[in-house]
Amino acid sequence: MSTSENEVQGDPREERFVVDAELIPEDQLMGLVEEYCTRYHGLNDTESPMAERDRVRAAVRQGELVVWFDPVENTAGLGPSAGTRS
Repeated sequence: MSTSENEVQGDPREERFVVDAELIPEDQLMGLVEEYCTRYHGLNDTESPMAERDRVRAAVRQGELVVWFDPVENTAGLGPSAGTRS
C-alpha cells in the first residue's frame, strides 16, 4: 500500500476551487488585481506596485492567473492556473 492510499481524504467542499473571472463584477476583479499587485510586487521593493495592474489583469484574461475561492476561509484571490497553492 502506498503512502497516498493511507492519507485521509479531505472534505471536497473545503477544497479551493477556480471561479470563472467572467462571472465576477469588474470592480471586484480589479480589487483582486490590486491586492495581488500590492502583495506580490509591493513586497519586492517595487517603487510602484500598482503599475503592474494592466499586466496582472491581462494575465487573468489570458488564463495565466485565475481566481481561487477558499470556502473554509471564505476568501478569494488570484493565483497560478496550474492548481498550485500560492
